[in-house]
Amino acid sequence: MTNPTTHLALINLFVGDIQGGLGPFLGTWLAQAAQWGPSEVGLVTTIVGFATLALSGPLGALVDRLGRPRMLIAVACAAILVGTLLLLPARSFMTVLAAQFVAAAGGTLVVPAVTALTLGMVGKQAFPKQQGRNQAWNHVGILGAALAISFGTPFMGPSIAFWVLGGLSACAIAAALTTPRHAYNGRRAVGWKEDDADDRPERSGILKVLSDRRLLILSAALALFNLANGSMLSLLGQKLVASGQDGTGWTARYVIVAQAVMIPVALFAGSLADRRGRRQLLLVACAVLPVRALLSAFLSDPYWLVLAEVLDGVASGVIGVAVPVVVADLTWGSGRTQTALGTVAAVQGVGGALSGWVGGLLALHLGWTWAFLALAAPAGLALVLALWLEETCAPGGRDGAGSACSQDAPPESAPPGDTAPQGAVLEETEPRGRAVGAPAGP
Repeated sequence: MTNPTTHLALINLFVGDIQGGLGPFLGTWLAQAAQWGPSEVGLVTTIVGFATLALSGPLGALVDRLGRPRMLIAVACAAILVGTLLLLPARSFMTVLAAQFVAAAGGTLVVPAVTALTLGMVGKQAFPKQQGRNQAWNHVGILGAALAISFGTPFMGPSIAFWVLGGLSACAIAAALTTPRHAYNGRRAVGWKEDDADDRPERSGILKVLSDRRLLILSAALALFNLANGSMLSLLGQKLVASGQDGTGWTARYVIVAQAVMIPVALFAGSLADRRGRRQLLLVACAVLPVRALLSAFLSDPYWLVLAEVLDGVASGVIGVAVPVVVADLTWGSGRTQTALGTVAAVQGVGGALSGWVGGLLALHLGWTWAFLALAAPAGLALVLALWLEETCAPGGRDGAGSACSQDAPPESAPPGDTAPQGAVLEETEPRGRAVGAPAGP
């Protein structure tokens, strides 16, 4: 019998590259197929980006309310596939905008759905390590797709991106729908007692959950992190072009390096979350980013700049593991974990969306060196906020709902990773979480 976590690995492998739709290949495709200019591509990307940021919280709430992550993953991947395929014949501004929005909405939905499926499969205590594995497979998928597109483009042209995304979307849908239903337990996913079907506490109010001081600090730190991080690679490519180097080629190599580094980093971070606590992971990610900015500012040799992108892999790899784990710690038992995760992702995304504009202005008015040095400032502020954030789960500790959050602590219910006990409420049951800070029992 197939291990349910094998399906989880396959889902993360296939969705890694597709959740961004065509992503960086959109501009190339529209420029070649529809003769679009950079301003039109940028406008579509900006509109869709902010629209999907607004949807991030509500889609997370949908996952919390519906409690059917397998189905939602399949729907999300189908939306990505449909939206991407609609781009093939699209030429007008409105048709491209609509197609991109459909694909981007699917990509926004898939993240909280996969997180909910993971929690419902392995439980809270095993979540950090499994999230590390999820992210590792995610980066393997991104790396594999990038290599396939890179090597396939000379033979098939820019349309190779559609074929790769289409194949990955179909595989992700199949992996989600063939995941054994008994592997997911709706009560385990939100922190209820798995053996007490009558334990149906009320959900916490959304405002109560989202106004948690620690969640606000985390969101602000992540927005500053993305403000600093979002434009660095693009600026680095432009800096190399300005110095007469092959900016496009080196950018592609840097992406591959960063993704390759993220794979072992994600696995290590998932293991370290229980042994050293979550806060230290955030501190490492935020401390690495200013160093990357300094290297990008003062190094000009593209070979030495690989070091900066190794640090990008470390920072991004750690963040991808730490953030869902910390959000789960802070909201466990509230019935609003995916709502909070979607909202945090939206705030984080605002920083990323502003980064390109801010970075471009800095480079224009201050030059390359000072632009990177200026981007180190929000990275430093993110580190200060991470230092201010309390530990959400020390080794052997408990989370905000009083449940054991570390594998060093004794389990309070069925062992994580076990399949749902007979009679437990499974995927079809609508979860209703307990209030933040409530004890694990009834």
